[in-house]
Amino acid sequence: MTDGVLEAAPTANQPLPRWRRLRTGLFGTPLNAAVTLACLVLLAWVVPPLLRWSLLDAVWVGPADRCADAAGACWAFIGEKLRYILFGFYDQDRHWRPAVASAILLALAVVSGMPLFWRRATLGLWVCGLAVAVLLLTGEPGGPAVPTERWSGLPVSLLLAAAGLVGAFPLAVLLALARRSRMGGVRTLAILFIEVTRGVPLIAVLYVATLLLPLMLPAGSAIDKLLRAQIAIILFVSAYLAEIIRAGLQAIPAGQHEAAQALGLGYWQAMRLVILPQALRTVIPSIVNLAIGLFQDTTLIIVIGLFDLLNTARTAAKDPAWLGFYDEAFGFVALIYLTVCVAASRYSLWLEHRLQR
Repeated sequence: MTDGVLEAAPTANQPLPRWRRLRTGLFGTPLNAAVTLACLVLLAWVVPPLLRWSLLDAVWVGPADRCADAAGACWAFIGEKLRYILFGFYDQDRHWRPAVASAILLALAVVSGMPLFWRRATLGLWVCGLAVAVLLLTGEPGGPAVPTERWSGLPVSLLLAAAGLVGAFPLAVLLALARRSRMGGVRTLAILFIEVTRGVPLIAVLYVATLLLPLMLPAGSAIDKLLRAQIAIILFVSAYLAEIIRAGLQAIPAGQHEAAQALGLGYWQAMRLVILPQALRTVIPSIVNLAIGLFQDTTLIIVIGLFDLLNTARTAAKDPAWLGFYDEAFGFVALIYLTVCVAASRYSLWLEHRLQR
């Protein structure tokens, strides 16, 4: 007590300053301090050589001959092969088409992430955007047709991931509701599909779509290889997404269902207006994590003869004029994947905090 005034004691719920939380986390215990010092030693051992190789001793411009005796990275290779890494086997004089298609897909993802655009019109925007992107990649309008075998690089990775997640979402919602249904036959079929699909690796599903599905079709009929891969990815992702949505549905209190019934809402009205919005909000981190994994798993399409961003970079390093620059090729592609995935994870945290408010 000072001058008759009682001093306020610090409350237990009062947050600590950021510097104090950081100090406590890094050096709060002897074990934490030992781990922190070990990490600092590791960084001191790894970072300086990496900086010398990637920046100080790197070759930024010039022909391949300048990189022959260089001690650092040959980023001139990226400058020479950038368009091939991004767009692969697509006709070089028409690279504007896959560039515009990729920009459309990225713009759709950004717009869909804004709560302001969470309305029915956004679904129509996705349908139109995907249709325009595919139309551009096919060479239409006003140009010769480009077969899907020549689609490669970044547009293929974005298209398979975006269309796979968007196409799997309505199917996943139905599967999640079916697995929780009181109708035994519907519930059993949903369980069988989800468990069998989740028990098989994606690479096996792609093999089935590429090798076995054509044998099951009538003679003379065929489905494009890229379309088969896209359908396989949609079915595969829908099984995992259904389990994520089902977890969100189980987290909703029973009182929400009872309140919807008391308001006179039917089953589908209650799901659309009351239950699903709350369930999806609780599983946003899991959905974003699934989207990140799907974007990374598009590299598996190489097993069926299609080339995504990673595999066009690997092919670029096989050019006889620039042979062997695999570190630069894979490092550049890794930076692209890292940028996309970190941005998605940060967006997930931002959206989670925003919806909690």
